[in-house]
Amino acid sequence: MTVQDGSQDGSQDRHVSAELRLGTVGIAHRPVGRREATAANLAWWDADADDYQATHGQFLGDADFVWCPEGLREADAALLGDVRGLRVVEIGCGQAACSRWLARSGAHPVAVDLSWGMLAHAREGNARTGPAVPLVQATAEELPLATGSMDAACSAFGAIPFVASVEAVFHELHRVLRPGARWVFSVTHPMRWIFPDDPGPNGLTATQPYFDRTPYTEVDAEGRATYVEYHRTIGDYVRALTKTGFLLEDLVEPEWPEGHTRVWGQWSPLRGKLFPGTAIFSTRRDDR
Repeated sequence: MTVQDGSQDGSQDRHVSAELRLGTVGIAHRPVGRREATAANLAWWDADADDYQATHGQFLGDADFVWCPEGLREADAALLGDVRGLRVVEIGCGQAACSRWLARSGAHPVAVDLSWGMLAHAREGNARTGPAVPLVQATAEELPLATGSMDAACSAFGAIPFVASVEAVFHELHRVLRPGARWVFSVTHPMRWIFPDDPGPNGLTATQPYFDRTPYTEVDAEGRATYVEYHRTIGDYVRALTKTGFLLEDLVEPEWPEGHTRVWGQWSPLRGKLFPGTAIFSTRRDDR
């Protein structure tokens, strides 16, 4: 899971070393096309991979499936159902802890990520835990997988917020999934877009229009994007899923658990008790 908080004013969870390495000097709200976004986010995750793993690796585990900062686990939620014997593709796998959990649960996962830096940590995780999960470097908009080759797909905060066209991703998943297969993914809850990325009291006041889809973009001194994150409303996701042949079966909004004290960027007990931080879309390829 690669959760990052890019909207509005920059995340408290970002690591200065990556920004310095990429020459980030400011924030721009402007249109960003696919090629620029892919290049920027590849460079960002490569630069931030070590710090990200150092900060969140213990919480995510080596072979655990954590859907979100609220700590909801697939072992408890069973959103993918019985995965034994299934070929499952994880989109935006990061260090691939979810895929290793799937392997231990009897599935045959393939873990896909844009970033070589993240996949390096995935390889280290494979070596530590034993499951030889196949790792593939690719953008979610162009999956190097055969048509109808997968029985299920999942993404825990991976790739979806960072692609220019979510419909392109859904089209690709519809292609690689067999009829009736599940596609389950978690993203930052779209309503969080209206609030600053602040886990404290300042993060309780709305400052950004919910309907402004202009991506959040960090730039270098020449104005080139160094990080890009896209905002879609709940309706945008539902329409994109329907248009690309998926049936929405459930929308899970995990509540903040009692006694959960971890602050992860803009996720915190204070905000979590008042409004949702995560949306998990549980869908199936619709072949009716």
